[in-house]
Amino acid sequence: MDIKDILSKVDHTLLAQTATWDEIKQICDDGIKYRTASVCIPASYVKRAGVYSNGRVKICTVIGFPNGYDTTAAKVFEARDAVSNGADEVDMVINIGWVKDGLYGAVLDEIKQVKDACAGKVLKVIVEACLLTESEKIKMCETVTKSGADFIKTSTGFSTGGATFDDVALFKKHVGTNVRIKAAGGIKTLEDAEKFISLGAERLGTSRVVKLVKKEEGGVNAN
Repeated sequence: MDIKDILSKVDHTLLAQTATWDEIKQICDDGIKYRTASVCIPASYVKRAGVYSNGRVKICTVIGFPNGYDTTAAKVFEARDAVSNGADEVDMVINIGWVKDGLYGAVLDEIKQVKDACAGKVLKVIVEACLLTESEKIKMCETVTKSGADFIKTSTGFSTGGATFDDVALFKKHVGTNVRIKAAGGIKTLEDAEKFISLGAERLGTSRVVKLVKKEEGGVNAN
């Protein structure tokens, strides 16, 4: 697979708690240079990054992140605020405790409310697959399909595990045709990235892919 094709599916990500504006600006510069699908950054930087990038790269942010147990009203506010600040895409974390309690109706309602708050912008639903059983993952595929969200996303990258090939294959089998798949967390090599895409992922949440490309160009260390 051509490296440009891989990069076009990357949400170039920096969500570290210590992220500074200089680092966010570099993420934007990289996203613009390598034509990534988006840059995924903390909500507090969305407006500034949007002004800085001036439409040259899409701005993605996260809400209810990373634990997902905020109230629905808080997530709705966060989504509306992010979009008003210029976010093109929003990645939300589900209430995992509700899944464990079998409250899929509440999970569905929350996703729908957040989708409405996104006002037509792309919504990705993070299910934190490393914390779910296989039956819960399948049920979340069904729930996200019903919700009207655009993507199901494997992971935050802040929990006990990231994307796995098995999870992406499982999602591909069980999501509806209206839902795309984002693999995120722990994507360390270009070979991994290509494998995730071959299994059905249309987005990759990672900072490593761009670093690897820059390393090959002699730019930076990929660590």
